[in-house]
Amino acid sequence: MQITTLTDLEAVKARGLAQLYPEKPKILVGMATCGMAAGAQRVLETLQKRAQQLHWDGAVEKTGCIGFCYEEPLVDLIIPGQPRLTYARVDQEFAAEMMTAVAAGTVPEENFLARLDVDDMILDGGPRRFYEGALSGFVAQAPRYEDLDFFKLQRHLAMRNCGFIDPDNLEHYIARGGYFALHRALTSMTPEEVIEAVTVGGLRGRGGGGFPTGVKWASCRKAKGWPKYVLCNADEGDPGAYMDRSLIEGDPHAILEGMLIGAYAIGSTEGYIYVRAEYPLAVKTLQRAILTAREAGLLGQNIFGAGFSFDIKLNLGGGAFVCGESTALMASIEGRPGEPRAKYVRSVEKGLWNLPSNLNNVETWANVPLIIAKGADWYREIGTEGSKGTKIFSLVGQVKNVGLVEVPMGVTIKDMVNLIGGGVPEAREFKAIQIGGPSGGCIPRELWDLPIDFDSLWDAGAMMGSGGMIVMDNSTCMVDVAKFFLDFLIDESCGKCIPCRLGLKRMRDILEEFSSGKGSLADLEELQSLSEAVQDGALCGLGSSGPNPVLTTLRYFRDEYEAHILGRRCPAGVCKDLITYAINQELCNGCMACVRECPQGAITGEKKQPHQLDATLCIKCGACFEVCKFGAVEVS
Repeated sequence: MQITTLTDLEAVKARGLAQLYPEKPKILVGMATCGMAAGAQRVLETLQKRAQQLHWDGAVEKTGCIGFCYEEPLVDLIIPGQPRLTYARVDQEFAAEMMTAVAAGTVPEENFLARLDVDDMILDGGPRRFYEGALSGFVAQAPRYEDLDFFKLQRHLAMRNCGFIDPDNLEHYIARGGYFALHRALTSMTPEEVIEAVTVGGLRGRGGGGFPTGVKWASCRKAKGWPKYVLCNADEGDPGAYMDRSLIEGDPHAILEGMLIGAYAIGSTEGYIYVRAEYPLAVKTLQRAILTAREAGLLGQNIFGAGFSFDIKLNLGGGAFVCGESTALMASIEGRPGEPRAKYVRSVEKGLWNLPSNLNNVETWANVPLIIAKGADWYREIGTEGSKGTKIFSLVGQVKNVGLVEVPMGVTIKDMVNLIGGGVPEAREFKAIQIGGPSGGCIPRELWDLPIDFDSLWDAGAMMGSGGMIVMDNSTCMVDVAKFFLDFLIDESCGKCIPCRLGLKRMRDILEEFSSGKGSLADLEELQSLSEAVQDGALCGLGSSGPNPVLTTLRYFRDEYEAHILGRRCPAGVCKDLITYAINQELCNGCMACVRECPQGAITGEKKQPHQLDATLCIKCGACFEVCKFGAVEVS
């Protein structure tokens, strides 16, 4: 069906609502990459097979990731008149039992995670209750999403549809208010009014330094040259980061609608989405969404009869981290090597093919329809004075609850780690958190009351970046952490400028000296000055922000560096040249676990008798330390 009028849009919305809130039971399976990695495909097939046996057509659908990655595979049960029920860590056996229970008119209690009473239709003007009247029995006692620590502080704006809709179903997206913001922009707002709304709303770029989005749009609109290009940066390359991938897999039309609104505001008719080829599910999801939108008349010529035309092409990146930098990304689209250029040439004036180009990342584009639909003043009420709205983070590392988290700007590091993340594993202590990807900084425990917003992180020596967040406990060596991120950046550097090509390598060499117990205090001073020189002299953001992990660990963990230099020891017990393993004879009960685990045969002993470790054979892999449950293996 071609959607050319508001009446058409309303008709599609009605069909979509009937699918989202059916008159018969429906089951949703989280089929984003995290779910599929945990076995969701087998669960989906089991449910579909059982539904066929019961003659329930359309009873099983797929959806995206709601953020509970550590509880995958997730399955949602929607029964008319009941709250939406979420089940965690579902396997094939339980999936079959669930379908049988629902067919018999009961609700399974095993594997239950939480219930959702209200579906917040963010773009539709108000919440929708799943049920009316009182609840009884198991469901009445079941915990709600907002009762879970993981969700207490969250507010899903950019992720508003993830886990609720089938990402391949356009009618689902429209049912939740999708493309109504585009219709409003095209039929009742001027381009200048759209830019003003985004500016007043305070939206800042979610992909790196947090530049004001409206200011960038206004500059591109005023720039001379034709055609103008609108670009989406989906080249997510930070270690441990998967915010953009999950948004694409769960709600691709939000990105398309945001780009359409931005193109209208800027005066563009052509757009590109630059996405990682290593994201096969995201690529396929985008391909289907673009085709579906084009078939519906939401991409192409004379959209909504407003005289506005715009279309989008996909460009697959080859995996180069540097292509996340704006000018390197544009060079890659042009078919040239992905190398950045000097920043004094602004891409909003001379970008793709030397023409005005506006680049924002996936999360930024997903926020745009919200501002147009709900208003700039509504959006400004969320977040802090200088950082409006929410931010999505991938919370990973030494934390219990690993997942995708969207919180209002200003939530503290402590709440992210201890409340949402559930804290670090037992017998460990929180030490630091690395925010902003490999070019971000390491924030220590002493600053865990720091609010997470653009300006506070910048003052602390870190950056928001795209939203990678790695939690570290006291088993982490900060010298080793700095070396890890430098190794990554050296591998990913394009090598075009000397500060990045040679400076980062020299910095890594100095860190290697510290790890091996050969460094000096003079080396420490050289590392500091060299980091500052690279920061000032590098050509692009990769090089200029590359020293951040070093500078922040020097700033907050200098005593750990000095222990490596002056004491020739690694306090965390990580650097192999500075540690030795031994077995405490008084604590060893001869359980044989370390004997079985040692790859070198360095540990010997009889069962129920204290074991011995031959230091000449030990390769310091740490396997014995990890498996010992009695603290008998000691690192010194």
